[in-house]
Amino acid sequence: MKISKRLLVWLVVVSILLIDQAIKVSVKMNMPLGDEIYVADWFRIHFIENNGMAWGMELGSKLFLSIFRIVAVVFGIYYIHGQLKRGTAGYGYLTVLAMILAGAAGNIFDSLFYGVVFSESTPYSIAHITEFGQGYAQPLMGKVVDMFYFPIIDTSWPDWVPFCGGDHFIFFSPVFNFADACISVGAFLLIIFFRKELGANSDGEQSTSEAS
Repeated sequence: MKISKRLLVWLVVVSILLIDQAIKVSVKMNMPLGDEIYVADWFRIHFIENNGMAWGMELGSKLFLSIFRIVAVVFGIYYIHGQLKRGTAGYGYLTVLAMILAGAAGNIFDSLFYGVVFSESTPYSIAHITEFGQGYAQPLMGKVVDMFYFPIIDTSWPDWVPFCGGDHFIFFSPVFNFADACISVGAFLLIIFFRKELGANSDGEQSTSEAS
């Protein structure tokens, strides 16, 4: 028996949020900032925090980033609601949209609440839960927790390579979290497998606007 599309979206979003927050809280409350757990040569749990976008990128002020994330999530909710109301979107398309929405919401949760309820993580101390409002930052100013690090190739450039010969080289150096991964995988699947759906929706909206 197939579940309803609306229920599918809720299940995907709630599941991703729970997994994302469980990982982040576990890392934050058990590791000092910069600590690393060696899992394999190509995989480590490396605790960092950032003020920026997915994959640790920076873009403008922290408040601007938080507001930008909230606007993006509100737009995503509105768009998915429209797809559900129209009834033509398939299960796969809605799943991918829900992955992206949940990933964005997961990082908003960090910015919104972590500064309010956690003490500051430092290289010398592990964060703990404080009284509400007694944390290290104001609402929307909390830092995003990252931990997944995949230094698949960790080597040095050959000496004969111009400009960078002998320099240290790491292939795939970003540290990211589960929410970042959901956003990136969802966006990749959207572009590869659901371009028709995106095109059909934009054409439909254009036809509607022309008709009116």
